[in-house]
Amino acid sequence: MIVTAKREGNLEPPTRHPVDWKGPLFYEETDLFDELERVFDHCHGCRRCVSLCNAFPTLFDLVDESPTLEVDGVEKSDFWQVVDHCYLCDLCFMSKCPYTPPHPWGIDFPHLMLRAKAVRYKKGEIKTRDKILTSTDAVGALAGIPIISGVVNSTNRLKPARKLLETVLGVHAEARLPEFFSKTARKRLARLHSSDSNGDAAGPTQGRVVLFTTCYGNRNEPIVNEDLTVVFEHNKIPVTLAHRERCCGMPKMELGDLESVRRAKEANIPVLLEMIEAGWDIVAPIPSCVLMFKQELPLIFPEDADVKRVSEAIFDPFEYLIHRHRVGKLNTEFKQPLGQVAYHAACHQRVQNVGSKTREVLSLIPDTEVTAIERCSGHDGTYAVKREFHQTAMKIGRPVVAAVKHAKADYYGSDCPMAGHHIEHGMDDGSETQHPMSLLRKAYAI
Repeated sequence: MIVTAKREGNLEPPTRHPVDWKGPLFYEETDLFDELERVFDHCHGCRRCVSLCNAFPTLFDLVDESPTLEVDGVEKSDFWQVVDHCYLCDLCFMSKCPYTPPHPWGIDFPHLMLRAKAVRYKKGEIKTRDKILTSTDAVGALAGIPIISGVVNSTNRLKPARKLLETVLGVHAEARLPEFFSKTARKRLARLHSSDSNGDAAGPTQGRVVLFTTCYGNRNEPIVNEDLTVVFEHNKIPVTLAHRERCCGMPKMELGDLESVRRAKEANIPVLLEMIEAGWDIVAPIPSCVLMFKQELPLIFPEDADVKRVSEAIFDPFEYLIHRHRVGKLNTEFKQPLGQVAYHAACHQRVQNVGSKTREVLSLIPDTEVTAIERCSGHDGTYAVKREFHQTAMKIGRPVVAAVKHAKADYYGSDCPMAGHHIEHGMDDGSETQHPMSLLRKAYAI
């Protein structure tokens, strides 16, 4: 399944081809393993991505320990070890690989890993734990019930309970688990449902936004949605909520469950499209969710015009604010300096190709120095909490933790709250992560 290029060389930006998940060979395991061997052979000869995650060191170790010292000496069953360590961050495709389309080799490593995960899911070879961890709406609805949320949060802090959870479910006893709030972001911001204020259009923005709170932002980190709303309203950008939302589908995509992705798409897209047609833009506080709507769904459903329309109307929050700033529409009357800020750029924000907009906004604050850290934190939503991967996730995050300590930061955080908490876990000094939007609100003193 080699993707042919129109011409030799790779002088153009990487070209992403749609995921052919409805094609006749997509779930054919023999064809999959032929493609895995082809791509792994090129990766073995290059080794440029060795520092990105543990998928590549795993592959190279398998090759180096094989009888032939080549990919053909690796047992095909061991290929799954590589797949397990890929969490679809996309950084190899977007920033490292010299063989992406239009190069004749046509390598798209993350989407090949997605295909492998989809094949395994279709075969039913998925752990119960992984199904539970990726069922964010269902788990959140249960754990967010008043009284139950308190029990869940308290239990997650008890070492004996965590040891039992590790034994029974395979969730590492030392991994930080998210807190659940019964008073969700959508409940706290219920007043926004009635908002129908006119916006002040500027650049590509309509000047009024629908806040897609996200399953994590709604139930596990509602303060980020609150801070975002306050900051946007302070900048005279009306904010409203869609009348309903479901998980964007990213967790199920990472599991290889593309049918669940389709169902999430069919639930969310019509609702968001209705708001877009009424003159609203969309923002979401979690980079993975923005990426899902902006890039992944259009590649999984390339013929769906509604998906494309939504992808063109969704923004990273700081991307949105910079668009406003460039035409003089951002309030820059900051009241409180932040000093030294160590800012971790989330992988799923970096691969949106919008530039370092969070750093750009925070750098507008007087007497504030922002140190950007562009390395993976190692969290990936579920990877870091799994028994077999937690220690590897902590190892991947060590350079980020070291960079925060070296910066002697007054504040540190990430666009991805989960990454921020993973860094906090690695710091292990009693300090707490601060989301960049929370820092921006602090600087405004509002």
